[in-house]
Amino acid sequence: VQLQACGGGLVQAGGSLRLSCAASGRTFSNYAMGWFRQAPGKEREFVAAINFDGGSTTYAGSVKGRFTISRDNAKNTLYLQINSLKPEDTAVYYCAAQTTMYWYPSNVISSWGQGTLVTVSS
Repeated sequence: VQLQACGGGLVQAGGSLRLSCAASGRTFSNYAMGWFRQAPGKEREFVAAINFDGGSTTYAGSVKGRFTISRDNAKNTLYLQINSLKPEDTAVYYCAAQTTMYWYPSNVISSWGQGTLVTVSS
């Protein structure tokens, strides 16, 4: 599956953004999906994941309660709603797909989106 992320930008602390990830090439609804991010000078880290039908989600502790992952299988699109943004949320955000219907941290990521930059000013 090919992934194209968008929706990043410059926002003030406390603001909100919605990231989108459009999928093509394979049956999007068959795959568990996730979001990762990579801040300057840091390793890529897990942010959130959602199972194939949206019935189950999981979040990193640092974003729980502020970020919401969702998907619209009819539109082949994954979303990440980001609220109460903090300067430490500044990063390139990547969407990712696993080849399984349910997200497991140990599973291989089969596809990555190209990333979209979120910059949060204080």
